[in-house]
Amino acid sequence: MRLLLLSQFYPPIIGGEERHTRDLAVLLAARGHAVAVGTIWHAGLPEFEVDQGVRVHRIRGTAQRAPGLFSEATRFHAPSFPDPELTLGLRRVVQQERPDIVHAHNWLVYSFLPLKTWSQAKLILSVHDASVRCATKKLSYRGEHCAGPGLFKCLDCARSHYGLPKGPPIVLTNWLMGYAERAAVDAFIPVSRAVAAANNLLDQGLNVKVIPNFVRDDIAAVRAEPHPKLHELPVGEFMLYVGALGRYKGLNELFRAYDELDNPPPLVVIGYTIPESPVDTTNLPRGITVLRNWPHEAVMQAWQRCLFGLVPSTSFDSCPTTTIEAMAVGRPVIGTRIGGIPDQIVDGETGFLVPPGDVAALKHAMERLLADPALRARMGHAAKRKAVEFQASTVVDRIEQTYRELLTSSDLAQENIAASNAVELV
Repeated sequence: MRLLLLSQFYPPIIGGEERHTRDLAVLLAARGHAVAVGTIWHAGLPEFEVDQGVRVHRIRGTAQRAPGLFSEATRFHAPSFPDPELTLGLRRVVQQERPDIVHAHNWLVYSFLPLKTWSQAKLILSVHDASVRCATKKLSYRGEHCAGPGLFKCLDCARSHYGLPKGPPIVLTNWLMGYAERAAVDAFIPVSRAVAAANNLLDQGLNVKVIPNFVRDDIAAVRAEPHPKLHELPVGEFMLYVGALGRYKGLNELFRAYDELDNPPPLVVIGYTIPESPVDTTNLPRGITVLRNWPHEAVMQAWQRCLFGLVPSTSFDSCPTTTIEAMAVGRPVIGTRIGGIPDQIVDGETGFLVPPGDVAALKHAMERLLADPALRARMGHAAKRKAVEFQASTVVDRIEQTYRELLTSSDLAQENIAASNAVELV
């Protein structure tokens, strides 16, 4: 098959979604498919390169000409409407690559929608968050879980999240594009049941297949040489959080829970800053170490050295890859009952689930794992077994099967049309 993956970011830009796209592209290429990626150009990166057999096209967008629109100077997000230059750039990529399948991963799909019919490709959208239904993508309103959209509520929320000039247009364009998206997409792949429900994809007559994020089968392999970054870790035992340094990730609650523990081992936080909802990492409780922008190999070695992982999200978290990474190396995980996290953690078996924002419950779960090495070991073994469900060899098979089903149904439809025309001629 000829495959074109679309993602607003692609390595070396750091983040779980972009790493997922790259891993999927490389694994599909290794299976013999002709794979290309269309992504947004960022300064210092080539407009075209070949990455382990994957043809990577980086495209400049019109919105990039107004950098003040973006909260991060190094991360240009796809807009919530068709960007003229991104659409033209994607047209050139489609002409060159001639894909059978276009597999999009975020709002970059909006810049492809005007090309859908012309391209004659089947369109798949992986849904990693609540972006089909929620302009902020987080399904959170005034710090609480949002029960559903409403015009004035969404306008108020987006104004608070993006600022007054940007918020209302993003709400309105995302709402309008949602109709075009539902009409054009041939299959939706939400990464968890919670994502499917949050985006109102179920019971709508849509082709929906819940397929989780994945990690490479060899992700738990022990590297021969310690990464140089590891010298920044504490000596001895520590607990570990990996992810965005944003308030919605529950870090403030984690810091409070940690501060209430009695003589705990260090807490290590490895992440990157989120400008729109940053966490104050100054004046933290003693024992907390914050490390920024680590390469993935170093992160995996940190997982292998920690006692257990922490995923304390207080806002919608679709299917955090960090949970799977910790489980893959045999570490139990404490997470919250929100989003897709309950799809990953079996409460009391591979870790603990606590209510989002509940500092006392989070503290209690941490105390239980800290006090009982045998429990940690037992849960770690169970977590490693559970992680097999999220391995690439399992998940990519399901994605590949979705591609085949779409192409087969298309071929059958063409055969039926041809047969019908033949009957009419007779």
